[in-house]
Amino acid sequence: MESIYRRPLPAEAIAFASPEGQQLFAEGLAAGGLGGYFALAEQYHTQSDPAFCGLGSLVVALNALAIDPGRTWKGPWRWFSEELLDCCISLDEVRASGVDLDTLACLARCNGADATVVRLEHGDDDRLRAAIARASRAPGEVIVVAYDRAALGQTGAGHFSPVAGYHAARDLVLVLDVARFKYPPHWVPLARLAEATRHVDPTTGQARGWLTLRRHEGPQALCLSLARAGASWPEVGRRLRLALAEPWPDDTTPDALVASLVEIAAHCETHAPDDAEHAAAIAPVLAALRATEAHRLARPHAATDEGADALAALLLLVAQLRPGRGALGTDLARLRDEALAEPALRVELERLAAQGVALRALAP
Repeated sequence: MESIYRRPLPAEAIAFASPEGQQLFAEGLAAGGLGGYFALAEQYHTQSDPAFCGLGSLVVALNALAIDPGRTWKGPWRWFSEELLDCCISLDEVRASGVDLDTLACLARCNGADATVVRLEHGDDDRLRAAIARASRAPGEVIVVAYDRAALGQTGAGHFSPVAGYHAARDLVLVLDVARFKYPPHWVPLARLAEATRHVDPTTGQARGWLTLRRHEGPQALCLSLARAGASWPEVGRRLRLALAEPWPDDTTPDALVASLVEIAAHCETHAPDDAEHAAAIAPVLAALRATEAHRLARPHAATDEGADALAALLLLVAQLRPGRGALGTDLARLRDEALAEPALRVELERLAAQGVALRALAP
């Protein structure tokens, strides 16, 4: 195969490092349109695989938003890289087929961000313009656009990249293209970018659109999460959905409910500490979890402390997401309220619930 070293930008795109691109940056900075640029520039990197534009964009965004992944990257360091983004879809699936906008939102929510998916109607450029202008004023909000490259005169089809700035006077957007081996960061007309986000993703039958990402408020989780445990992520979501929809009689006891959850408890896990600092951070969470009635109910059904931790966390996840009805609903509400009253545990359980909601939405 003939090798390729980069592509020339189309005429209407303005390279960031060109004299005109530098002038646009200076003007945009002076006008307040690059307030979010520096946090993104600190984390800007090249996607590590040709199909990882979505994952690469999300890595830039999550690190720019200063979200702690709660898992080690290498050595003692907790840091986002593409290989850590393995919930909602497997990395092998992404390598083979890429990722769609809704799955990317699921990945963001699983990893400590609040994510809003937006798709444009025709003639509604102002909605994208307002979102980019807001995110460009200051750090704390990141826009990741999903767009069709061909609509911008570029080679290729669907692509993701973060937006790093806005030049209001010329209505230009600074795109930090994560495929830096192909195109450098560049300025493009907002109207053209908006049109490129309207192009349909053939894998979903919907317009591509964009994500607005923010750091989830409150301390970041370090301990509890859902796990694939040998299944695909959509399958995990399906099993969770079935568990939540199970028509248990109102007189079902919490103990009987725990017994019914044992089969899928492997899909809930506690992260083993990787170093002394991590161990110290999660110790209060595990102590609080093990002091709950949910854990007392789980212990007879598990062979190990870790198994009881996972089963108790799954029971509390069900207690958060299942509507309360009858005697069982009252019992679940009591278990939930006791656990959420512990601040350290509350953060973990709310994060676990967000992951559960995201995965359940992916279920076939």
